[in-house]
Amino acid sequence: METFAEIRKHIMDLYELGIDEPFIISFEYPIKSSGRRQSMFLAELETSEGRRVLRVETPVAPLADLDAEKCLRINLTQRVGYLAVGDLDGLPYIKMCENLPYAYVGEQELDYTIRNVACSADKMEQFLEPGTDLT
Repeated sequence: METFAEIRKHIMDLYELGIDEPFIISFEYPIKSSGRRQSMFLAELETSEGRRVLRVETPVAPLADLDAEKCLRINLTQRVGYLAVGDLDGLPYIKMCENLPYAYVGEQELDYTIRNVACSADKMEQFLEPGTDLT
């Protein structure tokens, strides 16, 4: 896939979009093993060198509920994705992200990344906020 429009088309074939803007889309990813859902956001970003990358991200839990050291230790164990802080409804949230250079974005790689980021974030959310499906 070489453009965000191609990525949007692929995602629209699989999911109903919640946000559909020129360079950002969102959808709910179903976690089959638990029946839960994970809100996913895809956005096109540009590096300082002008390279385009696709960011895959999902909120995990409110930052106020977490210890920063624990988050950094979790980051070290991640094989796909990394933890970051972003705002959700005006509150700082831990989110799980992955950046894919467009050169590596194909349907299989995109689907793999979405599945792994969503499932990892959902497991982390269940550990940090038991019994609650926050996102």
